[in-house]
Amino acid sequence: MDLQAISSLMDQFEDSDIRELKIDEGDFHLYLSKNKINKMQSKPAPVVENKEPASKTLAKSEDTEVESTSDAKDAAVKAPIVGIVYLQAKPGQPAFVKVGDHVEKGQTVCIIEAMKMMTEIKSTLTGTVTAINVENEDLVEVDQPLISVKED
Repeated sequence: MDLQAISSLMDQFEDSDIRELKIDEGDFHLYLSKNKINKMQSKPAPVVENKEPASKTLAKSEDTEVESTSDAKDAAVKAPIVGIVYLQAKPGQPAFVKVGDHVEKGQTVCIIEAMKMMTEIKSTLTGTVTAINVENEDLVEVDQPLISVKED
């Protein structure tokens, strides 16, 4: 399908009452939707296991920093990257952690999607979750506190 045909198809779709259109023709795939989406994506992409060497994984885990809050015993796990945060593995599943849960160092607390790559965010702390500082599917910035933990 050439660019002019695609453009014409998009114009016709926009003027029609059709809400969604999906075309799969050989190696050509086109998906159009008029459904309003409040976030960048309506559902998270599947979690992909990290297949990087341990040295790269270790370097990534060091990027997840701890920030002290007003209470000397509370600390926050912060976002190492910019992206969309997901508090559960898939829609409809329970959250990784909730307020009052006990977390262990290395336990997955959320997932951040950046450029269609899913990154599991692991706790750098052991303790009790005192606050979830973000909503599911929020856009988070680097160093933004994700969860607050009262360390053991």
